[in-house]
Amino acid sequence: MKSILVFVLFAATMCWMMFSPIYRHVLVVRQAVLQQETDYLLEVGASGTYGYIDTEMIDQSRSRLASFGMRPEAVEYEISSDNGLGATNPAAPLPRGSGLRLTMSYPYENLFQIDRLIGLAPVDENERMRAFGIKMSEYVP
Repeated sequence: MKSILVFVLFAATMCWMMFSPIYRHVLVVRQAVLQQETDYLLEVGASGTYGYIDTEMIDQSRSRLASFGMRPEAVEYEISSDNGLGATNPAAPLPRGSGLRLTMSYPYENLFQIDRLIGLAPVDENERMRAFGIKMSEYVP
């Protein structure tokens, strides 16, 4: 009985040690992709040509994220400006010097369930990883 218990505990610990780094790697890559996409959208949206981030840009962003294996419908976008003006309207772009803010979030999708093997509580299923950025608009009317 004692040897069976030791075997089960050893097997669980061994599984966690083998597979936990893989899940951590997936987490790091997803966070990096999310931040890279945030930076790219801000660079394009705050350029002198646009001054906004509209739904077409968001749709293109979703397709780029899908190419990395993320579920596009699960990505949430929060777009705002630092002065209260609308930051998503192509008819009224943000003037030069206004801050364009973008926060993107994506669920963890049970990446931490393997931590239960060693007694750690996984991240809540409603938690999301986030990427944030702000860039000053360069649009001149």
